[in-house]
Amino acid sequence: ISVCDEDKFRHNEFIGETRIPLKKLKPNQTKNFSNCLEKQLPIDKTDDKSLEERGRIMISLKYSSQKCGLVVGIIRCAHLAAMDANGFSDPYVKTYLKPDENKKSKHKTAVKKKTLNPEFNEEFFYEIKYADLSKKTLEVTVWDYDIGKSNDFIGGVSLGINANGERLKHWFDCLKNKDKKIERWHTLTNELPGSGYND
Repeated sequence: ISVCDEDKFRHNEFIGETRIPLKKLKPNQTKNFSNCLEKQLPIDKTDDKSLEERGRIMISLKYSSQKCGLVVGIIRCAHLAAMDANGFSDPYVKTYLKPDENKKSKHKTAVKKKTLNPEFNEEFFYEIKYADLSKKTLEVTVWDYDIGKSNDFIGGVSLGINANGERLKHWFDCLKNKDKKIERWHTLTNELPGSGYND
């Protein structure tokens, strides 16, 4: 559970977080916890690392019938994994609309320096027939920019008809509500959605 201070004009400030082991719960019994917030909790190393959470990303989707295309908004990220020695990252986001035969679908945000809670507020446009959207998958990956060496992969998420849970629901809501911008938070995992994406 993370507590943040919402700030309309600047970054949302991270206040603190706490973790509650759900195995302490008993069925049909309410249990109260009184926990102190900590700045950043270490992740228990015994956990299964195959799908480690690497932060969250807020994405907006809108199918524009006027422009005949998909408008993808990369709004912000929160609690990204730190990749640099200073405890921060220099994050940027890449988007692809797959399958992508001509390798033309890549879009990239600006790099935000030294932050784990970057605000991007950038929109990308994909010209595509509405009927073709159901065959596509939107891959969103977050990277840490490094000068002089390859960039570090922070986390990724795929939205589309083959996704599940919130990622599938977001895609469906976009398909069902033409010309309406739909924003959702998604959890990034350390699973690279496709392969061969190093710049």
